[in-house]
Amino acid sequence: MSRSRDVAKQAVLYRMVMPEHVCPWGLKAKDLLRRSGYDVEDRHLETPQQTDAFKRQHGVQTTPQVFIGGQRIGGYEDLRRFLGKPVTDPKTTSYRPVIVLFAMTALMAIAASYVLNGNPFTARAAQWFIAFSMAVLALLKLQNIESFSAMFLNYDLLARKWVPYSYIYPYAEGLAGVLMIAGALSWLSVPVALFIGTIGAVSVFKAVYIDRRELKCACVGGSSNVPLGFVSLTENLMMIAMALWMAFGGSAMS
Repeated sequence: MSRSRDVAKQAVLYRMVMPEHVCPWGLKAKDLLRRSGYDVEDRHLETPQQTDAFKRQHGVQTTPQVFIGGQRIGGYEDLRRFLGKPVTDPKTTSYRPVIVLFAMTALMAIAASYVLNGNPFTARAAQWFIAFSMAVLALLKLQNIESFSAMFLNYDLLARKWVPYSYIYPYAEGLAGVLMIAGALSWLSVPVALFIGTIGAVSVFKAVYIDRRELKCACVGGSSNVPLGFVSLTENLMMIAMALWMAFGGSAMS
């Protein structure tokens, strides 16, 4: 029994280790094997020629490759499946990016309020949370504005009438967010946030709740798999709320 267990816990890993490149998936596979209790025989593929020869020999297209008990398991994701670990499907819809974003902007607002007032939970912290969120959401959109605008055009009513608005939107959101963080130029930030927030909220509500369309949300950039609906509607309602708050006595950010 002990002997068979020892054999079962032996793994052979073939991975690329070259002066100019060390395969990150190979490092992940090695770490996962060791954390799962395997003794790893770590075999390096040190040249492109060695790598190509290995692929031809085993009929595979990628490295790393893991072998356990003489059986080829496959690459890193195949290894995760073999060990019963979850494997993320890049096409699967997920709210995780938005949850992480809002959690971080909330913590940033709480931290800033604590530094300024000695109290993390203030009205200013709540306002900063919205403003920080606007600025970070704009940043994510601007990472690839072409991808964002293409996704945005699927549902935004104004952008579908006037395409340049799909490029203007993230800059306007970022500008309003930064001005609201500073508590400056409310005469500009308030109408901008109110305008883009209202158009956005109406567009999302129509697409999701009236037309019943299943779309991806462009709120965290054009490469996200966040479903269009509650999250994007919340983003726009937050902008409207912040604009109204500042317009009716909250501009002092106190």
